[in-house]
Amino acid sequence: MEYLLIFISAIFVNNIIFSQFLGICPFLGVSKKVETSMGMGAAVAFVMTLATIVTWLVQHYLLNPFNLGYLQTLSFILVIAALVQMVEIILKKVSPALYQALGIFLPLITTNCAVLGVAILVIQKDYNLLQGVVYAISTAIGFALAMVLFAGLREQLALVKIPKGMAGTSIVLVTAGLLALAFMGFSGLEGGLAQLFGLN
Repeated sequence: MEYLLIFISAIFVNNIIFSQFLGICPFLGVSKKVETSMGMGAAVAFVMTLATIVTWLVQHYLLNPFNLGYLQTLSFILVIAALVQMVEIILKKVSPALYQALGIFLPLITTNCAVLGVAILVIQKDYNLLQGVVYAISTAIGFALAMVLFAGLREQLALVKIPKGMAGTSIVLVTAGLLALAFMGFSGLEGGLAQLFGLN
């Protein structure tokens, strides 16, 4: 039940975009089409999960034993950069259309603070490897869910006549704020579930 709580909390209650404000750049930049958002969400999910596993191993079997904790951020960034390069090579061979659709945003996963943030949060929360993987996967699902919902809203907004003063970035930011408010409705869910399963 603890894993279920981590899963639900990371997707809805502590959504990486709406609650922790990480990954805002791809959220605003890649969310113009649902298809591209799904591709970006899948790529981020893959990199985030792999990065969490590798960075957890690096932290517990390299940095901690040799008292190199001060190299955490640098080593994590290097791991994420290497993984993004791997994903880029795989996507280029397996799905050239998705590779073209993502364009410049694929290399930007390297600088996506959500991936680095999750890797660091797993260490800070003192999760074991399995808890870390569950947290990474559920956070990636929450990231993808937010992206796809927002992309759907933006596709609908493109069909509507918007007042000149609100067109462009203004309406995008207002819509993002309203979506974040909607996700705040899940804030009591974590405590309720913990109480239900006797985990608090």
